[in-house]
Order: sequence, then structure tokens, then C-alpha cells
Amino acid sequence: MTLTTEDVGARLAFDRGTPGRRGVGVPRWTGEPTPLPDAHLLRESVRLPELSQNEVIRYYGALSRRNYSIDTGTYPLGSCTMKYNPKVNDLIASLEGFAHAHPLAQPEHLQGILRVLHELQGYLGEITGLAAVSLAAAAGAHGELAGILMIKRALERRGDLAQRRRVLVPDSAHGTNPATAAMAGFTVQELKSGPDGCVDLDALEAALGDDVAAFMITLPNTLGLWERDIQRIVQRVHEAGAYVYGDGANLNAILGRMRFGDLGFDVVHLNPHKTFGTPHGGGGPGAGPVCATPELAPFLPAPVVTEADGWYTQFRPDDSIGRMQQFHGSVGVLLRAYAYIRTIGREGLAETSGNAVLNANYLRTLMEAHFDLPYDRRVMHEVVFSGNRQKRQNGIRTYDIAKRIIDHGLHPPTVYFPLIVEEALMIEPTEAESRESIELLAQAFIEVAEEAARDPDALHAAPQTAPIGRMDETEASRHPVIRWQPRPE
Repeated sequence: MTLTTEDVGARLAFDRGTPGRRGVGVPRWTGEPTPLPDAHLLRESVRLPELSQNEVIRYYGALSRRNYSIDTGTYPLGSCTMKYNPKVNDLIASLEGFAHAHPLAQPEHLQGILRVLHELQGYLGEITGLAAVSLAAAAGAHGELAGILMIKRALERRGDLAQRRRVLVPDSAHGTNPATAAMAGFTVQELKSGPDGCVDLDALEAALGDDVAAFMITLPNTLGLWERDIQRIVQRVHEAGAYVYGDGANLNAILGRMRFGDLGFDVVHLNPHKTFGTPHGGGGPGAGPVCATPELAPFLPAPVVTEADGWYTQFRPDDSIGRMQQFHGSVGVLLRAYAYIRTIGREGLAETSGNAVLNANYLRTLMEAHFDLPYDRRVMHEVVFSGNRQKRQNGIRTYDIAKRIIDHGLHPPTVYFPLIVEEALMIEPTEAESRESIELLAQAFIEVAEEAARDPDALHAAPQTAPIGRMDETEASRHPVIRWQPRPE
């Protein structure tokens, strides 16, 4: 069988291997064999790739060259905040005293790392205006669940839990919000947005009642818009006896300029892996600190770091909802967040959000003549366009646009979210991108929009320059191949 260069590039390690080939020469054992206590677990059918060192290096080198990352170019995933991650943060998190600290070590051996975590709690409390902070949750949705469980515990202690079983969630919230409320045992009621993309106050008033436990809101919302009536919303929810939960995943838009506590929020979770410079995507890593008012502080998830006379310890709040995982949060992510905050300081945090908003609005201005803009307002950190015009005039879907962007050497944006926008294109350039990169991104989208009218078949066939072209996603979903299979001869 003759292999082309393309075939070789597409071959997996299993296909490249040759039986008996080794990367390291190990002397053959001539003594008595050592019996394995779990020998019955060994499977002869498991075949591992057998490669030389040279082949392994070339294989992983080739894979790395196919990868697209923030180090490669703009990564415009909306609501994901895929921005530049300062390498010094990685260096600090990998310092031996941090990286090798064992969570079960005695407190006297953990004073340095506990001090850092305690200071980070203070920073996040100051940034959000909610001084009671736990770093225990491992991701944004994890922290979100912790916050709703705290509200549930508070209602239980008030004697209201049996009555208050409904959680209100705007249709412009992150999708985890209704899922979290349902997981906590509440009934979820969706609130429709008004024509300006904000919470419809009339719909809120109609939904409020003495059976409402909480109102969950993403601020700014997933349309990239500021909720104009947020203070009135918080007031009315509190007057109804319910709590206000804040999804802080979009903090990048208001960092250093607006605090949830000052707006009257009761509890909020943050995403340090979005806001404070930790690489994320593909399932991790992440963290989900929870920040709350003094009223909800006794219910924070354990552990929380405290300090007395210069001595740092971990403790369980009086009426804690318990542990969210075995140990203390995602410490590596938290260390990176600490380094990020210490490096740029208060003024740098405000500059971050200012540049993020400026970049999003600049992109909006460059592209608005070529794509539908469902909500023609100044945006915050991200902008949501619609591909309805291309679909209506040329039979081109947002999916086709995203695939064609790959042929321009760029990563596609988030598509088909939020669900309230048809053919949605959600783009978040972040503060980390220069003016030139914003213009390059916009020009690529403009060229794709023009091509949709001129040559729609080119978009239907995209991507044409990627290592793997467009797959049959329906077939892949119905008949997934989840383990290696030998290539046909």
C-alpha cells in the first residue's frame, strides 16, 4: 500500500506503530518472574502503539502544529473569554512550594499557600463587593450550584423552603443557570426578554410571588448587553422575599468598575479562568469562587481560609452546605488568578474591562453593515450578530459562516447561542487583542459575507484548508466511534 503525505499526516499513533519497536532499550529480565496480584485484570486485546523516540516526537510535533490556541491567533468565542494568558502566571503556579503542596499536609507546612488563598479571598470580596468568599468550587457551574444550595439552606433556616420552590431565570442567562436551579430541586420559570434585550419588567412583576426562591441573572447578559433596570429588578425581587443570584462569568465587562454587592446581589460566582487569565476550554481547568453577603456567609461551601495572629487555617463555616469536592478548589487556577490581580492591580483591572468593551464595540461598528444586529445597542464585552440575512438571501447558515472562517486561518466564534437569537454569531474579542487583530477578524467576516452572496457553494464546502474537512455530524452523533479501530488495508 502506497501512502501519500496526506495519509501519513492523518495517521494515528496506533496506525504508525510497528510491532516490537521501542523508544528505550531496557535489558531483558532473566530472573524469576514477579507474580502480579491483579493479573486477572490484564487484557491481551489491549494494543498500545509501538514507536521509536523519533516517531513519537514527530507525531506529537505534528499534532501541536494542527492545534489552534490563543498563542496562534484571535480566539473569538463569545462568553468564554479566551484571552491572552500571561506566562508568568503559569510560572508562579508551578513553583515547587505551590505545585508540590499536599492538601492533607499539616497547616504549618501550608502557611504560604494558605496565605495566598486568604489574600485572594479578600481581593475577590473587594472586586465583587461581597466580602464572604469561598474558593472551594472547581468550576463556574460548580460554584453556581454552591450558590443556589446556599440560598436553599437560607430559605430552610427561614422556614420558607417548603413554600418557595420557584426560581426565575431570564432567557438571556447562561444555560447553566436553569440547569443549576433544577439540580437543586427547584422549579424553573423562564422570563422573556424585552425588545431591548433586557429583562421585561412586566414579565418579572407577573412572575414574582411568595413562592419564588430566587432570581438568577447573568450580568452583563449573554447578548453582551447591560441590564438597564438591574437596580429596580434587585429591589423588586427582595421586596418579594426572594434572593438575587448573579452569574459572574461575564465579569470581564465590568471588572474594576461595578460591584455586584453595590447593586444588592446576595450571592455570585466568578470564573477566574475567564476573568483572571488562566487558560481554559475543552473542559478545564477552571475554578468557581462563591462570594456572598454576611447573611449567606454561614452557608459557604467548605473549606474557607481564615487568619488569626498571622496563622492561616482552613475551617468549615457554621452552617456550611458542605464540601463541593474532596479538597480546596482548583488551587493552580486560583494561584494564576492571584498572580494576575497582583500584577496589574486595581487600575489594571479597570483598564481590562474598559479595553474589552472598547474592542467589542469597535468590532460591532466594523461588521454591523454586513450582518444583522438583533439588538442595535452599545454592547459590553461581546457582540451577538445574526446570520439571518445570509440564510434568507443565499441559503447560507451561521454554521457555514463559522466553517469558512477556518479557511481564513481564524478560530470560529460561538454559534447558535444565545438561543433567543436566530442564526446567532457571538463574538468576544477581549481586551487582549490589538486594533489590528480586531480589524483582521472583522475583515475575514466581511469577506465571508460577500462570498456568501457571490459563491455560496464555497461556504457549503468549507472548511477546505483544514486537516479535516466538514464531517457528517448527524452520522457521528448517531454512530460515534469512540475507540481506535484498525485502518483498512
